[in-house]
Amino acid sequence: MTDRSFGLFEPDALLPAQFYTAFRGGSGVRGEKRLMLAVLQDALDCYQKYAFCTDGQGRQLFADADGWISCEDRNWYFSFENICETLEINPNYLRRGVQEWRRQRRGEPRPAAREKHDVPRTADLVAVG
Repeated sequence: MTDRSFGLFEPDALLPAQFYTAFRGGSGVRGEKRLMLAVLQDALDCYQKYAFCTDGQGRQLFADADGWISCEDRNWYFSFENICETLEINPNYLRRGVQEWRRQRRGEPRPAAREKHDVPRTADLVAVG
């Protein structure tokens, strides 16, 4: 089986196409994994697209995505935790990354990281086109 997790967040800049190419079309991503990737992609898109909406529907879509990403419950097959681990993505790393992206967009200072690579940079995250 080919390891598709190589360097997802290592480059200085990672384009959305590069992120998803690591999973799409590969022999290791079929059936449920493709569905899981689509669910993750949709949640990240909603998180970024609606993070600063002021209308009720946009706020609700953001709240749904944020709640799903923030939830650490593993009882549901399609939980954020299970999807990330099935796709060999560290859920805590991705969760901290999207939260850091939002903090930066709001202009809040970055909290002191415990380690050099503790929180992914904004450029490392999937951007909404």
